[in-house]
Amino acid sequence: MKILIKDVRVISPGFSSDTYHILLEDGIFRSIAPSASAPETGADRVIDIPNLHLSAGWFDLRATFGEPGLEYKEDLESGSSAAAAGGYTDVLLMPNTEPVVDSKNSVHFIRGSRLSSPTRLHVAAAVSLGAKGEQLTEILDLHKAGALAFTDGLHPVSDPALIVRTLQYLQKTSGLFLNQPVEPRLTLGGQMHEGINSTLLGMKGIPAMAEEIALQRDLELLRYAGGRMHISCLSTAAAVALVRKAKAEGLAVTADVAVHNLVYTDELLMEFDTNFKLNPPLRSEQDRLALLSGLRDGTIDAIVSDHRPEDIENKRLEFDLAAFGAISLQTTYAALCSLPDLSQELIVQKLTEGPRKVLGLPQVQISEGQEACCTLFVPELSWTMDESSNRSRSENSPYWQQELKGKAVGVIVHQKIYVDEDGIRVG
Repeated sequence: MKILIKDVRVISPGFSSDTYHILLEDGIFRSIAPSASAPETGADRVIDIPNLHLSAGWFDLRATFGEPGLEYKEDLESGSSAAAAGGYTDVLLMPNTEPVVDSKNSVHFIRGSRLSSPTRLHVAAAVSLGAKGEQLTEILDLHKAGALAFTDGLHPVSDPALIVRTLQYLQKTSGLFLNQPVEPRLTLGGQMHEGINSTLLGMKGIPAMAEEIALQRDLELLRYAGGRMHISCLSTAAAVALVRKAKAEGLAVTADVAVHNLVYTDELLMEFDTNFKLNPPLRSEQDRLALLSGLRDGTIDAIVSDHRPEDIENKRLEFDLAAFGAISLQTTYAALCSLPDLSQELIVQKLTEGPRKVLGLPQVQISEGQEACCTLFVPELSWTMDESSNRSRSENSPYWQQELKGKAVGVIVHQKIYVDEDGIRVG
């Protein structure tokens, strides 16, 4: 099958700001030529969308689905559909299902799923059995079964001995240890960022110190044990500074930030909207600006959706009883487009090159003869996140029923293609 993508701007090293005609044949880039000089060619399908952009396929390093066991929140089909609608060709799944992904069979179950979405699902297996932070899983066997990374996901690993053993085991593989730095004994009962607003609202706070102490510990353990470590969901200015210093000292550490923490602050919690109850919590404006600075200077390698679906029964409650988390695969790009300080080039780099570099995967090449793995998007396209556009089984979005600007309109992964034709001219 031949697919012609017309008048598209390519966001990738080596391409100018001109538009291109791109011809795909059976999932392979056959021709990439400036629009003005591109030859006429027969195609089975033409994609012709105003102001269309194309980049390497977006890769999310942190999403939680529900299957197996919690399918009523998100199953693999709905989650991968939401990911494709959000522009993601690849998603790394956290192990927090029921049962936890801590065995070869559970890794095989996810990797063997046959889904209608083009999005490829990758496995982050649990570090500890049941993600309880106690007994180490069979890391080498899980890696052989196909797990790319190891983490307890929504349950930060806080046992120093377990972290050291994990780092040592993984040096025998290409697998990566991921951890969200939190000292749990400092966060018990915490509902939001500890600061002026938590005091005004009478809410127990989650101190920035809980992240910073745990991060300092993890970095020292990495220095001792060797290997590689990825820090998930940085949220404080001091944590950014710690990672920056560690990188300058030569430690093999990478880091990401959840999109929510780049866009919002704890000011939004004054109305007790539980869709803004997140973990890590929304923090101060000073923290938000430090995270943006860390993105720009390379301290932070990737932006993650931190997609975490919750059903109505867990969200439409009093704030202190509601679950943490928000769905965000479909809205991450629009949220980033709302930040005037972030260029399209930087956004794309943190969604493509950064995540693959973190995992040690080959970079996607947009060149003739290469297999297609790409995302199509329109920075100025307006749309609304609501019942009709939502692909998730859950509705816990901070953007629910809001008009947004910036939308992914398609993904192409080899011979599988998804293009959102709703309201968009596609030939």
